[in-house]
Amino acid sequence: MITCTNCETPQFLQIVQSRVYFEDGEMINEISENYECTLCGGTGQYVYDEAREEESVSGEVELTTERPTFA
Repeated sequence: MITCTNCETPQFLQIVQSRVYFEDGEMINEISENYECTLCGGTGQYVYDEAREEESVSGEVELTTERPTFA
């Protein structure tokens, strides 16, 4: 789950840009999403790289498997 680090909740996150990259026209190679929190204005980016099987986040968002403190 992707949450805002300032608000500690995913409730107000909005995807403002999303891109899917295809290497050969069939397999998804990379997914990139830019987020903005409509409550505090925080921004961040989520990237999934299929080649490395790796997820990463940057900015004022975090990737967690825990339930949010505030839902």
